[in-house]
Amino acid sequence: MLQVTGTLKVKYDTKNVSEKFRKREFVISIDEKSAYPQTILMQLTQDKCALLDNIKEGEQITVNFNLKGREWKSPQGEIKFFNSIDAWRLERATSDAPVSSDNDIPFSSAPELPQEEYKDDLPF
Repeated sequence: MLQVTGTLKVKYDTKNVSEKFRKREFVISIDEKSAYPQTILMQLTQDKCALLDNIKEGEQITVNFNLKGREWKSPQGEIKFFNSIDAWRLERATSDAPVSSDNDIPFSSAPELPQEEYKDDLPF
């Protein structure tokens, strides 16, 4: 599980990308006190788009997310790579209560592997 805490800087409206797919992008700012603060564009998809409804810009939030990447080949043969940061759970950093959703199970396109494949054979 990947997680980051920051300030909600911008939240956009939900967009219907197709008849069956919708997304909502938002921006969080992290490392605000450092010399190089970072602003990160993330997205919520499908039923998760509503998670931003009750959060205001300027609030501190913790975001659980999946990092995804894909390769695309144009008809001319050019290859491009794309990344997306798909949020699946939001929590106010000042509260222990998560922003509610009917389904807080992380979405992953990777198949679940049996636990025995994750045995730790490192000596430390």
